[in-house]
Amino acid sequence: MSINQSITPITLEEKDNLIIGGCDLVDLAKQYGTPLYVIDEQTLRGICREYKKVFANYKNIKMMYASKALCTSAIVKILAEEGFGFDTVSGGEIYTVYKAGVNMSDVLFNGNNKSKKEIELALDCKVGRFSVDNFYEAELLNDIASKKGLTADILLRITPGIECHTHNYIQTGQIDSKFGFDLTQIDMIADLVINKYKSLKLRGLHAHIGSQIFESRSYYDEVGILVKEFARIREKFNINLDEINIGGGLGVKYTENDNPPSVETLAEAVTRALEENSVQPNTIYIEPGRSIISTSGVTLYTVGSSKQVPGGRKYVAIDGGMADNPRPSMYQAEYTAKVANKIHYNKTEKVTLAGRYCESGDILIKEIELPPLDPGDIICVFNTGAYNYSMASNYNRVEKPAMVLVNNSLSDIIVYRETLDNLVSQDNIPDRLKKDD
Repeated sequence: MSINQSITPITLEEKDNLIIGGCDLVDLAKQYGTPLYVIDEQTLRGICREYKKVFANYKNIKMMYASKALCTSAIVKILAEEGFGFDTVSGGEIYTVYKAGVNMSDVLFNGNNKSKKEIELALDCKVGRFSVDNFYEAELLNDIASKKGLTADILLRITPGIECHTHNYIQTGQIDSKFGFDLTQIDMIADLVINKYKSLKLRGLHAHIGSQIFESRSYYDEVGILVKEFARIREKFNINLDEINIGGGLGVKYTENDNPPSVETLAEAVTRALEENSVQPNTIYIEPGRSIISTSGVTLYTVGSSKQVPGGRKYVAIDGGMADNPRPSMYQAEYTAKVANKIHYNKTEKVTLAGRYCESGDILIKEIELPPLDPGDIICVFNTGAYNYSMASNYNRVEKPAMVLVNNSLSDIIVYRETLDNLVSQDNIPDRLKKDD
């Protein structure tokens, strides 16, 4: 079984309390406070090595971590050690991987509305590839690169017209998408890059069909389209294209109802599509994000108040919610949880875990069977490594949680908990408002 097909980290143990990475989760909650993001290093490295192993026979395939899933300096360091490059989508992500000491030739800058400032940063940091998303960006990038006396290596991001079965908000490969060039626009942008924009060098094509994908056939179809377009453009314009990037999006198992393909199944679909086409690009990039980081992460919460609706649900409130995990509110995402300090209780009750934020929609998990809960109990929500911290906010002016890395019974802070002083550090009161002080 692939790690992305597991709800829990591979080091999970059930002793007196829940244990991950050799660390007692109740002790972690006491030491670092809650809410607390916990990343299991062994699980993270394990899925990286699994990806490398299943593609080992295809030397032209390179792994790029989709940084938007979770981008911190320590996570970047681990991924770089495991031989991954980085797909970045902002100046902040570029700066994070740069400061972590990553070889920037292994970094791609992606996104549908890159700012002038971000493009300048990417060029100054010597980012290896730009995934050009639209006509405006191509002109802007060419202009900035020209003024710097540089040539930017680019891929053209295309929408291959594939609609995978996932949430509408995380589909990206269908024709009606904000991302990329439609197939009917490829020749026009290719002609501009080749014949007009002299500070751009076209290296290949890029596509991404969505996220939390459960159908390996989608990847087979995508690779077929990319390779055929790759061959057609190379022949029509008589240029030496050498790269395609198929994106990422492999799903993970949040609940027992989820059945994502294994990493090996993904590899079989991709390599079969490549083998069935005579044209073989020199380099094929794959950009897993969620499936790399999600299973290694859990979030710890402390139970607070509760409310029994007469004739209805029982709500149990935790000390976090939609600000540290907005996915249930945004995507109707579902999760699995356990009570870290009540592992061996036989009795259960059905409760709804409610967040502490001032929104009726701040519900973390609806109607989950858990042991009877008391204030102070520690809830462990599984599979929260991806898109929880990276989408976190300061809604209700609440500090963002800390993050710890666990391995071999050791725990280390990799993101410090925000303080109240952090919250007000960027605030400013104009002098004209201070006159009555």
